[in-house]
Amino acid sequence: MAQAIRFFELNTGAKMPSVGLGTWQSDPGVVAAAVTAAIKIGYRHIDCAQAYGNEKEVGTALQKLFSEGVVKREDLWITSKLWCNDHAPEDVPKALDRTLENLQLDYLDLYLIHWPVSMRKGSVGFKPENLTQPDIPSTWKAMEALYHSGKARAIGVSNFSSKKLGDLLDIAEVPPAVNQVECHPYWQQGKLREFCKSKGVHLSGYSPLGSPGTGSLKSDILKNPVITSIAEKLGKTPAQVALRWGLQLGHSVLPKSTNEARIKENFNVFDWSIPDDLFCKFSEIPQVKLIKGTGFVHETLGAYKTVEELWDGEV
Repeated sequence: MAQAIRFFELNTGAKMPSVGLGTWQSDPGVVAAAVTAAIKIGYRHIDCAQAYGNEKEVGTALQKLFSEGVVKREDLWITSKLWCNDHAPEDVPKALDRTLENLQLDYLDLYLIHWPVSMRKGSVGFKPENLTQPDIPSTWKAMEALYHSGKARAIGVSNFSSKKLGDLLDIAEVPPAVNQVECHPYWQQGKLREFCKSKGVHLSGYSPLGSPGTGSLKSDILKNPVITSIAEKLGKTPAQVALRWGLQLGHSVLPKSTNEARIKENFNVFDWSIPDDLFCKFSEIPQVKLIKGTGFVHETLGAYKTVEELWDGEV
């Protein structure tokens, strides 16, 4: 029998469902239907963010599911993220309150610092003049207060390199529970994954099938000959193989889809596994990072002059 891998235990003791529905680039108008379909299919983990601009609609869908008795709040894992223009310590609790109001919830299961980047309060978009110098220790202290208040039952980070995560761990009273980063067969994050594991920080993989916002690269992963041949041998789809690979490596996966058939397909990853002789073939896949964060980089403004500095060479 294959090991199902339905949950991963965090350093808080909480059990996070291993497959979550990503809601990035899910337009208002379709995201409610996607969330509703996912929860009815069996998903119990929804990954949100203020920056996605669709939390109100996600909240409406959740309320409807609660009132219809489809699912209870305590059965769900809801993550959201602090955007770069709310990093000032006094703005962090207000940002969480806004997210909770939009999602119509009393607490989040996980609240993440979305990027190790700060922007001017109230700024919109990715203009270089909006970039400011981040003060992650101060922002983190405000995150810790939210954890102590119970409004965020776990706290963590997203898009942090090994170095930035290490620097945070050095000063944190409450260590981050999760580092959510790009992770898929084309960007396997070997170094960062080992570092997270050694520090008891769970790595969560966004864009596990590649990224829809980066041109044709999404379909490339699902057409990769290593993945398609494994899928054929196992009688699974390439997407299922890419997701199951992540679970077997030990990280949660957050596939985004608004198509009900694919939402269902992406959840069928528990009652089978990739055998070792096929699993090792993933190491043959050439590595390419898709999400570079170029909008956060500027020669003179903000904290990072180059993409290399933003990721501390992990590019």
